[in-house]
Amino acid sequence: MHITQLNRECLLHLFSFLDKDSRKSLARTCPQLQDVFEDPALWPLLHFRSLMELKKDNFLLSPALRSLSICWYSSRVQVCSIEDWLKSAFQRSICSRHESLVNDFLLQVCDRCPNLASVTLSGCGHVTDDCLACLLRCCPRLRALRLENCARVTNLTLAAVAAHGRALQTLHVDFCRNVSAAGLRRLRAACPRLALRAEHSAAMIPDQLPSASGTALHKLLPR
Repeated sequence: MHITQLNRECLLHLFSFLDKDSRKSLARTCPQLQDVFEDPALWPLLHFRSLMELKKDNFLLSPALRSLSICWYSSRVQVCSIEDWLKSAFQRSICSRHESLVNDFLLQVCDRCPNLASVTLSGCGHVTDDCLACLLRCCPRLRALRLENCARVTNLTLAAVAAHGRALQTLHVDFCRNVSAAGLRRLRAACPRLALRAEHSAAMIPDQLPSASGTALHKLLPR
């Protein structure tokens, strides 16, 4: 029996056991399997282990997407987390290769995935408050937002949660150094039923604008 003789339900079940690359490779073998690959029912869950995966064409964004995670565990995360004014020219060049990837991808998610229920972002040092606010507005069914080591996330994201996260039940802002204790208190007061976790965030040293002495010190740092 050839694989193309299976009915649609069986083919979707078979594809569900494959990773994104394997699904794409199998889809290339014939139009029927390509059609299965493009079925939104195959893509309720997406997980990415690196930012470069966001640029591939081996997945589908659709209203069927319910759960999204982007977890980048790399030494480059430490570089991205450095304050911009403290980065050397070499460090800035590293960041320039991927600094807009997550924000651009999430804006696509905002347009195509209104039924998203869960988002996890870890090591996404360039994701911005504006992008997360857009996500909260465009995905009104979002119930869980988990952020870890996202250096540009600030109290503005907490304010966006209070304003737009009507369905949100769980919020994690772990190791997000620009989230303050005062911002967390305001959010808890505004959303007392929200399960809020902020491991180490308020205890970390936030970003600071360069001072005259800091600028002088920066000139002495190796490039």
